[in-house]
Amino acid sequence: MNVLLDHLPQFREGFLGTLAITAASAALALVLGILIAGFRVSPIPPLRAFGTAWVTLLRNTPLTLLFLIAFFVAPQIFFPGTSPFVLAMGALGCYTSSFVCEAVRSGVNTVPLGQAEAARSLGMTFFQTLRLIVLPQATRTVVPPMSSIFIALTKNSAIAGAFSNTELFNVSKLLSDKGFAIGWIFLWTALCYLIITFTISGVFRLLESRLEVAR
Repeated sequence: MNVLLDHLPQFREGFLGTLAITAASAALALVLGILIAGFRVSPIPPLRAFGTAWVTLLRNTPLTLLFLIAFFVAPQIFFPGTSPFVLAMGALGCYTSSFVCEAVRSGVNTVPLGQAEAARSLGMTFFQTLRLIVLPQATRTVVPPMSSIFIALTKNSAIAGAFSNTELFNVSKLLSDKGFAIGWIFLWTALCYLIITFTISGVFRLLESRLEVAR
């Protein structure tokens, strides 16, 4: 217990750091994932090709390699002077967006084709149909897998600690390097992760129940 009480500020800073990187990456992944999913179901061949390439490349690339590219390649070519937080958010967000895209695409495929045809007959464009007709109906199907995706994102955020970001895994490593009891350190770290993941799970269960009532 003394390990937690004596280093409570460090654990608090790591907990808030994990929350920040998780929330920022989740927001980026959600925006990119929905956009790329729109590309993948688009009637325009170049957009479909781009969406397929995005998902195939990112889903089959190790996350650690994406972090290495984000921190050692991207700043040299595209974004000099970018903060470690933004680089970590970019790597995590882009990686997770490929999984969000596939979840959204699977939800879109559950919407009957007649819905889109009816919208087109009313003169709506493809993106109007997607935004106003298809995505609202696909949301019920998309919510359950999204919970697993964002829980996985929370655990993946630990990699950011190895790249100059203050988060839970980084704090636990620093304390263990100083010789403190590693068992207790990892116990409190695991409890912090459980708090975050249980909260995410609870939020998505609430969303799922609300959408079921509205059905």
